[in-house]
Amino acid sequence: MAKKPITLTVDGVTYTDDVEPRTLLVQYLREQLGKVGTLVGCDTTNCGACTVHLDGRSIKSCTMFAVQADGHDVTTIEGITAADGALHPMQKAFHESHALQCGFCTPGMIMQSIDLVNEHPDPDEATVRENLEGNLCRCTGYQNIVKAVQAGAREMAGTPESTEAGAA
Repeated sequence: MAKKPITLTVDGVTYTDDVEPRTLLVQYLREQLGKVGTLVGCDTTNCGACTVHLDGRSIKSCTMFAVQADGHDVTTIEGITAADGALHPMQKAFHESHALQCGFCTPGMIMQSIDLVNEHPDPDEATVRENLEGNLCRCTGYQNIVKAVQAGAREMAGTPESTEAGAA
């Protein structure tokens, strides 16, 4: 199969590569760029483990071809950590709220949660649950994930302590 040239920016770095048209974005990220923090869970878009941001919005990279990302900006879980190693507020909230569990779903959950908070800066529990329903936790411990998203929202807004007592 003839390869197609693509150019995209991933975590702030521009890459130009030739890829087979059938290469999934998640395969390109993991196998060609070494961005292994983006996981392959189900290969059917059901679990959300492969969630990344495309131009700032969350997408499931297992159902998008790499050629479709040509010319776009992609952010992976590796790309949200500061250059000095400081965790993104949502990563910090997941850690502090004990929302990591086995950790397999965590990168996708965090990427989806950041997009959720960008759209809903102060989400209530129902909003969090509704917006994470495309991301599955096989450990089934959603309560701490919901708490983490709400804490991450407060951190992202710069008010980490102001509403802590109201967190469920």
